[in-house]
This record gives sequence, C-alpha cells and structure tokens, in this order.
Amino acid sequence: MTTNQYPAFIDFEASSLDLIASYPIEVGICMPDGTLHSWLIQPHVLWLDWSDSAEQVHGISRETLQREGTPISEVAANLNHLLKDQVFCDAWTFDSFWLHRLFKAANVTPEFQLESISMLLDADQIRHWSEFRQIVIGKLGLPVHRAANDALILHKTWEEIMGMDAGHHPVAHQGSSR
Repeated sequence: MTTNQYPAFIDFEASSLDLIASYPIEVGICMPDGTLHSWLIQPHVLWLDWSDSAEQVHGISRETLQREGTPISEVAANLNHLLKDQVFCDAWTFDSFWLHRLFKAANVTPEFQLESISMLLDADQIRHWSEFRQIVIGKLGLPVHRAANDALILHKTWEEIMGMDAGHHPVAHQGSSR
C-alpha cells in the first residue's frame, strides 16, 4: 500500500478484557481523510459484564452508556454506511470479538472487513510501530483509551511510519513539528 492510499482505522473500548463476557462500549473510526467518528454504545440488555479497572482506564461509566449511548442497531448501521472494503485495527483479537458482538446484537452483517494493522506494514515497520506510536501520542497530546483518539493515533502513526521508507527513524521525529 502506498502513502497515497490512506486506510480507515477503527478502535473499540470495552466493558472489560474478558473475551467471553465483555462487550463494546465505544467505537471510533478515523476515515482515510482523517475525519473522526465515534459513538458511545448503549449496552444490550444481556450485556452485564463490567470491570471497574477498565472504567478507570477509559473513564466511561455504565450509567453514562445507559444515558448517552447510541442504540446498537444505529451504531452498526453507521459503521456499515461509512466503512467500505477494509478497516484496520491494532488489537485484532479483541477488536474482532467486539465488532462481532456488536453486529450480532444488531442482527446485521458488517459490510467491511476488519484487518490487523500488521497487514499494512513490513517487518521493519512492525518492529518500530510502538516507538512511532509513542511519538505520535506525545505530539498529539490526546488522552488514550478513548476510541476516536485511538483511531486517530493509529492513522497518524501509520502516516509517520510510512515516512520511515524515506530514511526517517523514530528518533528523528521527536523534535520535528510535523
């Protein structure tokens, strides 16, 4: 993939990291042009799992989801409307589980394919991903563990790491103002 073909990125926040009981509570996407969309997700009546430690990380309470969350079917419809072809994430095991859980509860099939960010990267870029991500987080100054912010961080990290082919390395970016 060339830098002219920007991918879309997705990130989820969840009730916990339990891959049996957890469910998505927020989803954020960063479109190829950098446009952000996010939704708090109103929990399905059967979604009961909750981790206080996860709430400490993302800062979203179950009460907030009940009060401000978007219905599951509306979130799934919005994702299908906005996303075509492939969308990329950095935690495929978790994100694919939460995506499946969301769409199953909505009784809808995703019209896009979720893929790991590693599909876009070569071995050297994968090796440097974490360094670039930390630099991007520092540059953006955004809180992490909110879905839209994390999707933007994926987008910007991908942008930065694609410049690595031009001889740029993580240390070289620290002082830059790009």
